Amino acid sequence: MKLRDSIQYVKGVGPKKKAELNRMGIRTVYDLLTWFPRTYEDQSVLTRIAELKPGERATVSGVIMNVSERQAGRRGMTILTALIGDGSAFLQVTWFNQKYLKKQLQTGRRVFVTGKAEYAYGGRGQFAMSQLSGFQILDEEEQPEEMCGILPVYPATERLNQKFFRKTMAGLLQEEFELPEVIPADIRKRYQLQGRREALQKIHFPADFAELKAARNRLAFEELYLIQCGLLILKRQSREKKKGIRHLLSSELVHRLEASLPFKLTNDQAKVWREICHDMESPVPMRRLVQGDVGSGKTVIAMLALVKTVENGYQGALMAPTEILASQHYEGFRAQLEPLGIRLGFLSGRLTKKKREAMYAAIAAHEVDIVIGTHALIQEGVHFAKLGLVVTDEQHRFGIAQRAELEKKGELMPDVLVMTATPIPRTMTLTVYGDLDVSLIQELPPGRQPIRTFVRQPDRRELIYKYVLSQLEAGRQAYVVCPLIEMNEESPLPSVEEIYEELRYGIFRDVPVGLVHGKMKAAEKEQVMQDFYEDKIKLLVSTTVIEVGVNVPNASIMVIENAERFGLAQLHQLRGRIGRGPYQSFCILVSEMKTENAKERLQIMAETTDGFKLAEEDLRLRGPGQFFGAMQHGLPDLKIADVLQDMDILLLARRAALETMENQADVRDILPILALQYQQQFLNITET
Repeated sequence: MKLRDSIQYVKGVGPKKKAELNRMGIRTVYDLLTWFPRTYEDQSVLTRIAELKPGERATVSGVIMNVSERQAGRRGMTILTALIGDGSAFLQVTWFNQKYLKKQLQTGRRVFVTGKAEYAYGGRGQFAMSQLSGFQILDEEEQPEEMCGILPVYPATERLNQKFFRKTMAGLLQEEFELPEVIPADIRKRYQLQGRREALQKIHFPADFAELKAARNRLAFEELYLIQCGLLILKRQSREKKKGIRHLLSSELVHRLEASLPFKLTNDQAKVWREICHDMESPVPMRRLVQGDVGSGKTVIAMLALVKTVENGYQGALMAPTEILASQHYEGFRAQLEPLGIRLGFLSGRLTKKKREAMYAAIAAHEVDIVIGTHALIQEGVHFAKLGLVVTDEQHRFGIAQRAELEKKGELMPDVLVMTATPIPRTMTLTVYGDLDVSLIQELPPGRQPIRTFVRQPDRRELIYKYVLSQLEAGRQAYVVCPLIEMNEESPLPSVEEIYEELRYGIFRDVPVGLVHGKMKAAEKEQVMQDFYEDKIKLLVSTTVIEVGVNVPNASIMVIENAERFGLAQLHQLRGRIGRGPYQSFCILVSEMKTENAKERLQIMAETTDGFKLAEEDLRLRGPGQFFGAMQHGLPDLKIADVLQDMDILLLARRAALETMENQADVRDILPILALQYQQQFLNITET
């Protein structure tokens, strides 16, 4: 039997079961082998019914003495109760709304039950069992002793229950099938990892918890190691496939720009700039991610890098996530770079056909040095005469496919700089951006005052908005952010439109108030944002569309309604819209904080403005599933590893993958395994 064989060749799987397994995503022998238990039931000790203690979990085995059925409640809920005896005493076991069990619960059948013991209601000292976590009706030939041990609990369905998975898995593990070892022998020895077959046997049927831990460590290591190898091979291939551009040391143009800046680079900015120069001056194509908190000064680093490529006779491209941000970058760059004789161009989907075609021609003829625009920059029709550097934003999910598009745009592979204001926990960058080198900017530029954040109950709204009005009268601008766009019967929360109406015709009736949300047409949104940028609108009521917004230094106050509805990372992004000017800025989080989790999250927001610390907390509170889900990074789903819980394993796996990259034979061995197990993610991997 081969790992890629259809599930239908496994003993006990007929056409109906095959269809059900397929619905669960189990199509091959390998899928079934790696359908790992979600938890385990410790049934290693059998307790006599007479020795049960109230409140303690236990496993008992006995014979069904009788079964009763009754209906309860207005909806006629079915309640099945079985009386079980083991010769020492009797035990009541109850099932709610599981009528299908009645056929199986036959008098005289032996059962195995795990749950919490408590006194039965009106049972005169008789025990009952609640919170069942294990229940099995034994076949005639099965003995209770055979059921003892640590039993796997699988993600299951009504049709495919625990008994099916345990029996099928036990049978499969006794079969002869090809199971190639995927971790080189020297790495297994160095990191003290057991063999793959042994680990699979023990993850499903461990003799004790020490065996289970060793098996899980091996399989989590394997999963993280293979993904790291895939990312490192991609990184190597993007460097080897096409020759990169070797920029010369920075010269007059870069020095003139540095001298014209109205501020000195912070230590972090200077360090990142040195790292970028080192990459650009190497013949290997640059692949660098710059992580910088909101307002940390990433744009100036991008500007320096673009000027460096222009100085070397190449063209640069800067992609921004929104039209208005691209336009803002264009104006800022023009003011700084045109005096240096650098020719700038602007390209977006909203240009007229005539203007767009004129810009295409100018780019192709090298009449433009730096092009700033939206995603339109990598579309068909854009041909650079000599593209040297692309600066892009993490919002573009600028992945392997887009990089391949860029490769087609020139003879040489341009350098790529990816900017992100989404702080990713430090070690997480290994998983999410394993094929990029990572730089961090954590210092804020001098003169920036930290934003003060407060958490307030809704009964303080009147006072809050009076304070906002006083700030507007002093010449500042403000944001009010709401989670909902329109009224929703399922939610008691006011919509953004309702709050807009309330404020516009209430306390702010003499103030220009604007409204912006995701369902508006792009042109309308752009116009409102432009009016806010030009100070024609004083108060902007919006949803999270302002997360990637414009730079409005005059905006110094933000009120976030129903703040508990947002994740920490999102709240931090929103808060980053203020505090960009010389004024003290305030962020007020309005929330009833009904749950402990909400209270804890908002308290963390009030206590720190460190985006990296907040990202760590967000990950801890929301779990990796949601955290990564929001990022849409396109990596394979993890079957057994948990990047939060297994951070130490991830770091060891990363080190092992780097060691593997040094041995060409090991790299050759791992390519077919990656192609087999991670077809979607590493489809582009070819023999090196």
